[in-house]
Amino acid sequence: MAENRQQLIKSIGFLSGVGISMVASTLIGLFMGYYLDRWLDTGPWLTLLFLGFGIAAGFRNIFILTRRELRRQQEDESDNRQ
Repeated sequence: MAENRQQLIKSIGFLSGVGISMVASTLIGLFMGYYLDRWLDTGPWLTLLFLGFGIAAGFRNIFILTRRELRRQQEDESDNRQ
C-alpha cells in the first residue's frame, strides 16, 4: 500500500514537472520575442519566431523528461525483480 502511494506521488511530481516545463519555455520564448519586437520595431515577426522556439524547446524538454522517467521506471522494475 505504501509503495503504491509513493509511486503515485512520483507520477504526480513527474507530470507537474512536464507541465511547468512546457508552459515556462513557451512563455519565455513569447516574452523574449515580444520585447525584441518592441526594441527593434519589427512587428509581430520576432514574437512569432521566438514563440515557435519556445514551443519547440518545451517539446524537447518533455521528450527528455519522459525518456529519463522511463529509464528510471525500468531500473526500478529490474531492482524489484532481483
